[in-house]
Amino acid sequence: MSTVVPLDPVNQARDIPLSGLNQLLDLARKRSPEDQRRLLLGVAGLYESTKAQGSAPDALADIFIALTRSAERDVRQSLAKQLARVDWAPAALVRMLAADEIQIARPVIAASPLLLDDDLLHLLADCSIEHQIQVALRPDLGAAVARAIVERGDPTVMTALATNRSARIETAAFADLVDQSRHLAALRAPLTRHPALDETLAARLYQWVGEALRQAISDRFALDPVRLAQAIEVATDEARRAQAEPAPSLAAEDPDARLVAKLHAAGQLRPAYLIRALREGKLGVFAHGMAALGRFDIAHVRRALQGDTARPLFLACTAVGLDRAAFPTLLAEIRKLNKGFPADPDASAWRLAERSADQAAYEFRLLMAEVDAASV
Repeated sequence: MSTVVPLDPVNQARDIPLSGLNQLLDLARKRSPEDQRRLLLGVAGLYESTKAQGSAPDALADIFIALTRSAERDVRQSLAKQLARVDWAPAALVRMLAADEIQIARPVIAASPLLLDDDLLHLLADCSIEHQIQVALRPDLGAAVARAIVERGDPTVMTALATNRSARIETAAFADLVDQSRHLAALRAPLTRHPALDETLAARLYQWVGEALRQAISDRFALDPVRLAQAIEVATDEARRAQAEPAPSLAAEDPDARLVAKLHAAGQLRPAYLIRALREGKLGVFAHGMAALGRFDIAHVRRALQGDTARPLFLACTAVGLDRAAFPTLLAEIRKLNKGFPADPDASAWRLAERSADQAAYEFRLLMAEVDAASV
């Protein structure tokens, strides 16, 4: 009587001919998403069991990755949730999922122990703003990644980092965040509560926060009253000087505002109309049109038009639906009508990674936030 020898999943996986991988992928693609999900979970279970017995064969890892790459979106999303916290999955597969669209990537970026600092730095450099935000929110984020976020200087990503109280932020990088908060109001409240804030940086932050946050800083640190009084005096003097500066002017604001309001109410205000207004030399109409379409404060649009960088204007244009490829031409038209503003010193200060319209609008409002106490 012959003895039945049970199949060894490790040896069985090692014996899988790679020449049959394409046939397996073709078969998987023809299956329903539910069949794909079951197939992937089966491969995942096989991989986990072989990993528990030693090292999983490379051929099985290749099959796992290839099947995931060819799977439907919902299947990849389900798998990402399954693998988000495990330590046995192929590292290359986890990196692939982390770079997938954000709904798939989010749980992996947030929790996977297989993502190293170098992987997170690649996500910051190569992926969308949503991926970068999720990196900044990752628990126990390493100092090297936090430093890279501050050096990149993206307002939304820095704000996300400031809210991450478990992030390991070096003193120099945290000091840069405090300095950035002078002009970026969204940073102030989270920095006030961050455990990395020390007494020296608290005194610096105290100068430009509102009354509520000053009280929070005073409650947290026993700061010298004389030192605080000096900080208040500095902040007050700077606010007075800012108020004394004449506001940027755009000709014929009232007629332009009335025209734009009428077009907007009639549903005739479109991004293409803003381009036409510029070609006709109507900078005031363009400004009010941007404010109406983006639901921006007209003062913020004016400030963007008078800025020392074209970055805020680029964000506003993205937010209202203007094609980013058309921005260089649009910027040139604006500068002709606006005495060379906004400045564009290196001709690339506005070049940013892809943003959705909502994300661009959010970043624009952060950049244009008032710096006085009332904005906090």
